[in-house]
Amino acid sequence: MKVAFTSDNIAGASEAVFNAMMEAAQGDAMPYGNDDGTAQVTQMLSQLFECDVDVFLVSTGTAANVLSISALTPPWGSVLCHTESHLLNDECTAPEFYTSGARFVGIGGANAKMDPVQLKKLVKQKMGDVHSCQPSVISLSQVTEVGSVYSLAEMRAITDVAKAAGLPVHMDGARFANALLALGCSPAEMTWKAGVDIVSFGATKNGVMAAEAIVVFKQSLEEKGISSEKVSKELGYRRKRGGHLHSKMRLLSSQMVAYLTDDLWRTNATHANAMMALLQAGLKTVPGVIINTPAQANMLFCTLPLPMIDHLQAEGFGFYGGRWEEGVIRLVTSFRTPKEGVEAFIESARGFSNDGF
Repeated sequence: MKVAFTSDNIAGASEAVFNAMMEAAQGDAMPYGNDDGTAQVTQMLSQLFECDVDVFLVSTGTAANVLSISALTPPWGSVLCHTESHLLNDECTAPEFYTSGARFVGIGGANAKMDPVQLKKLVKQKMGDVHSCQPSVISLSQVTEVGSVYSLAEMRAITDVAKAAGLPVHMDGARFANALLALGCSPAEMTWKAGVDIVSFGATKNGVMAAEAIVVFKQSLEEKGISSEKVSKELGYRRKRGGHLHSKMRLLSSQMVAYLTDDLWRTNATHANAMMALLQAGLKTVPGVIINTPAQANMLFCTLPLPMIDHLQAEGFGFYGGRWEEGVIRLVTSFRTPKEGVEAFIESARGFSNDGF
């Protein structure tokens, strides 16, 4: 059985999500988020995160990230993130566009996780100097761009630097559920209890058709002396100005309600993570395969002999390769990745290794 490990974006929507959207499409409802379903999403996310939150639904992760950041930094500010982060490398300057020109500054660190020592140094540089952009917000990715996951202690090391500098912290949670299950903690523990002030709560990669949530942790912002009311009010205007206030918002909210009902988000992410664990364990036994960064969730980077890559692709397996360096490929599992497909990939790699490598 052939299967694609190109991205978790290749999987469609969970049946429950699709059915919920179809049901919401019937009849009439107030537009622009003034419907009961959108209010229900806020209630459900408040319950999930165990605190009072403001929620802004959008249809893409890019919108969730850049709108969140734009409400936290002025145009002369700098956004501190990892050098390999999605915000810095894969958003086609959307962050600069939505922030009206704020600078994104890359911070180094192993396994795509910011080094708090480097971060602390940059946070303190030229603060108050009118000739320099001013550190305004810190953004971390969970899961990171190489498939690693910040531990709670690693997150706290980053957010402690932010707190000392009075800076808000944003989390790019495109694979939020996958990271959460890898850590085995609660949503509250991985966000506001760890010092995160606003999160892009991803759902599209984990079984939703097109719905992401910007979640604002009001108390967390207030504790840093930042008006949560001002941030949320600005987000409302920025979402509209940026073209992301859907008139038929109930079609987005219905997806999110289904995603949060009966732990669908947890079920989907559990399967994706389990398939990656199976895939990684199998590849470790194949001669010639090098695991670059051990996968903790549902994404893995590894190095394969070039002939093995050609063989696997000729066999019909899909994955990204060649974008980083020769021989490096990226494998991503989803809520729909079949176990048989994972086993077939491992056996195909092992068969090539035994026959010709």
